[in-house]
Amino acid sequence: MEDKLNPTAVGAFVLLLGAALVAGVLWLAAGVGSRQPTTAYQSIFTESVAGLNLDAPVKYLGVDVGKVQRIAIDPDNPRQVRLDLQIVQGTPVKQDSEAVLKSQGLTGIAYVELSGGSPGSPALVATADGVPPLIRSKPSLSARLENVVTAVLASVDRTSSSLNTLLSDDNQAAIKRSLADVSALLQTLAEQRGQLASGIADLATTARHAAQASAQLGPAVAAVGPALAGIGPALDKVEAAAASVDRMAQAAGLASTRAGQAAEAALGGVQQLRGDTLPGVDRLLAELGPLVGSLRQLSEQLRTQPGSLLVGGAMRAPGPGEGATP
Repeated sequence: MEDKLNPTAVGAFVLLLGAALVAGVLWLAAGVGSRQPTTAYQSIFTESVAGLNLDAPVKYLGVDVGKVQRIAIDPDNPRQVRLDLQIVQGTPVKQDSEAVLKSQGLTGIAYVELSGGSPGSPALVATADGVPPLIRSKPSLSARLENVVTAVLASVDRTSSSLNTLLSDDNQAAIKRSLADVSALLQTLAEQRGQLASGIADLATTARHAAQASAQLGPAVAAVGPALAGIGPALDKVEAAAASVDRMAQAAGLASTRAGQAAEAALGGVQQLRGDTLPGVDRLLAELGPLVGSLRQLSEQLRTQPGSLLVGGAMRAPGPGEGATP
């Protein structure tokens, strides 16, 4: 018996099956039955977002927490890309959280990864005007590698230029001349080895003689010490003698003054006193003056040249008409 199929029933079944498939796809795409309330955020990137598509996942430490809702050039700065993100409410987005672009395996499909903020950082919330809060971004691994490679290539280029300058023809000729001069110097030193050895030996002998002379000079210096120590008391005695002579001169002057006053008072004996006594006093004062000067000169010489007691003073230059003793 031949089965007969109703074309109308078959067509209706195909239409229903297609509608069910479309509804299932839409349900899966929209997340019907598993939709959670989300919060809008923004993030601005200064690098290329190639490979990032709409509805690309947003992950928080590897956990899916939202999707990329919009990708557009920042109208305020055309060198930046602004991303609108929808993140599940309750996700701990902090003020120090950062967004970075990452790629999934070998497919190259990009997604947004959020780094966890510090526990003590406040939560990132919308402002009073309702503008979505802005999550800071940082360069991706590929951007950092590109920057490093660019810097390395620039450094290599500068190094290459420096080497080219260093190895120029003029510098190479100068280096060759310097090497030739060094070679000639070494050859000259090799030829003068004997003289250098003799000079070093003479220097050692001179140093040894200097050490011996220094050792012999030690006792002489030690003997001078006590002699210099005795100069101090001698200087004190000379100063005391000079002070005594000075006092005598002052006393004589006082006596002369008093004698003059007495002579003025005694009209009768003034001529005799001036003729007998005062000349002797004047002569005494005249003789005491050079003596005091000599004692002071001797004291000053002993202070400035204490060794003159041992070796004598400097020889006086011969005067006019005085010749050296033959």
